[in-house]
Amino acid sequence: MGFRTQEAFLWNQYRDQFPVTKELIYLNHAGVAPLCKRACDAMQSLAQDACEFGSLHYDEWLETYEGVRSAAAGLIGAQPDEIALVKNTSEGIAVVATGLDWQPRDKVVAFTEEFPANLFPWQRLAAKGVDLECLSVDAPLDRIDQACNGARLLAISFVQYLGGRRADLNAIGEICHRRGTIFFVDAIQGLGAFPLNVRTARIDALSADGHKWLLGPEGCGILYISKELRERVEPVEFGWTNVAGYNDYASRDMRLRLDAGRYECGTLNTIGCYGLRASLEFLLEVGVEHIAEQVQALGDQIATGVTQKEYQVLGQRTLATGAGIVSFRKQSLDSASIVQALKQKRIVAAARQGWIRTSPHFYVSPADIEELLDALP
Repeated sequence: MGFRTQEAFLWNQYRDQFPVTKELIYLNHAGVAPLCKRACDAMQSLAQDACEFGSLHYDEWLETYEGVRSAAAGLIGAQPDEIALVKNTSEGIAVVATGLDWQPRDKVVAFTEEFPANLFPWQRLAAKGVDLECLSVDAPLDRIDQACNGARLLAISFVQYLGGRRADLNAIGEICHRRGTIFFVDAIQGLGAFPLNVRTARIDALSADGHKWLLGPEGCGILYISKELRERVEPVEFGWTNVAGYNDYASRDMRLRLDAGRYECGTLNTIGCYGLRASLEFLLEVGVEHIAEQVQALGDQIATGVTQKEYQVLGQRTLATGAGIVSFRKQSLDSASIVQALKQKRIVAAARQGWIRTSPHFYVSPADIEELLDALP
């Protein structure tokens, strides 16, 4: 895919939002992304305010929590009351994995290439007699359909963390809906880079942290859980804010909140919420549909360039399956050493399982990618 005029302008239009570009060519958004400037400014503002005024402006904190819910809902086509604020993707996964009333011989469908956060919680259900069937992310849709026959839940990543394969969520969601299978998505490697609509894809639950493609802080993320599924998932981690009357400290009424906040156990990461709200609103302003074309084009540029230099690219990259992650290696070379050598040239990539993993976001320019390619042995 080539760069269109509108998308080509993105890295110029918004490059001042990324001071990291003055120091580095940053190609590790699949690891930990640099904060966009708006997220940094928002967090610094809250820190300064809390330093000078304590919790005097607590009402603004509450408004920020709701701002995160609204922005996250806008990004994924949900309603704000379907968004819970969590520490990270893993916590969101754990809410669903531990909150359902699993029965012996229930079945979960998962995928072998998953990051451990979206595999271990389902594997642990074996202690409750739950069967786990693992497919490859390359499995055709008819094989996924077959596996979902009688399955209670399917869990998949939007984008696979190493090979970068982007799942066809709409097609898998149709299968899950038809089979009566709960559809759970670990969205951390795609949310913020590619459009996603939970209604169109019929997703029942989704979790993502802020520190990758959402360009926000670590330790602050979102859990989407549909109204229908919410009635079937019990809060396992329980504290004072899970209940409807949490503002009345004298109340002993333990009825749950009616919204997804029933999964929030105690005080939230306020400074993280300030940063995440700012980054989410920033991405909505730029437009994820424009970001997606840019990220896809940058990934294609890397894949083509490293192939021409006789590197092996992991997976088959197409318009439908490509995303922001491109991993490659050369058998005669040590990938970890190459990553270290790139770092010395102020190019940040990641070494993962014998591969060089690159993951550029939309503000990275094609010239930056050419510099990467020139630097590779």
